[in-house]
Amino acid sequence: MFIHSNPNIMETGTIARVTDRGFGFIAMEGDAKDVFFHSNELNGVQFNDLKEGDKVTFEIAEGPKGLNAVNVSLA
Repeated sequence: MFIHSNPNIMETGTIARVTDRGFGFIAMEGDAKDVFFHSNELNGVQFNDLKEGDKVTFEIAEGPKGLNAVNVSLA
């Protein structure tokens, strides 16, 4: 997995959607496209505690199906 963003500068966004299958999507600030995240990439928060509208910080990585959010934390 290749990380696109600078590890010293975290991206910011808002939880756009969470599923009951352990993944969801983040609306990135300033970008029209939502980015995928998996519950394995959460830091300091449990998946079941996330809700739409929560502010998060994260890094962008290249996954098998495109860009993914990794190292996701509540902002």
